[in-house]
Amino acid sequence: MKTTAFSKTYNGRTVLTLPALELPPGQITAVIGPNGSGKSTFAKILAGIERADDKKPILSGISVGYLPQKSFPFRMSTEKNILQNGNDPARAAALMKALGIEALAGQNAKKLSGGETARMALCRILMRPYDLLILDEPTTAMDMESTLAAEKLICETSREQGCALVLITHSISQARRIADCVIVLHQGRLIEQGESIQVLSKPKQEKTKRFLEFYGL
Repeated sequence: MKTTAFSKTYNGRTVLTLPALELPPGQITAVIGPNGSGKSTFAKILAGIERADDKKPILSGISVGYLPQKSFPFRMSTEKNILQNGNDPARAAALMKALGIEALAGQNAKKLSGGETARMALCRILMRPYDLLILDEPTTAMDMESTLAAEKLICETSREQGCALVLITHSISQARRIADCVIVLHQGRLIEQGESIQVLSKPKQEKTKRFLEFYGL
């Protein structure tokens, strides 16, 4: 699928200007870049949570799932939270088991830790299939073991459902582990994109090289 080109302006300041982008079905596209580069703004506009300057959606005619950076638990059990996005107890149980929170199924989700809440929220968004799935920093609050389990589940979802999956991540290592393609943003502009192996190993742009060097790659 392909987005339209767009810009986003806040209080007279343009914070994001992007060309049309190809988001391949069945593949994971990681969006990386320094803090303030526009990653989360891109995710919100892609999801339709916010509008571009021309007020038009940059994608249309598709089903979109969006997991925001801040996970939100409803005041009910962990299992019921997950079932809010699809009444399929068997799938909910399988997702909870995959992320190691099956023992928390009956617990009030408001009492979950940050990492547990992040795992619950990921289970919830994965309860139904989408043409496009957008995950904004889904593993930030998770420990290493939970992160690897989440990454495995994210990869399986992309491949099995054939959805285009956009992963906003601050972790270059995570992008290296699971992304097929990488988009690099800097000060609200796309400075590089391509296959993850190429971009992360042999970037063409000096700004990308400096960004990767800063993170030890």
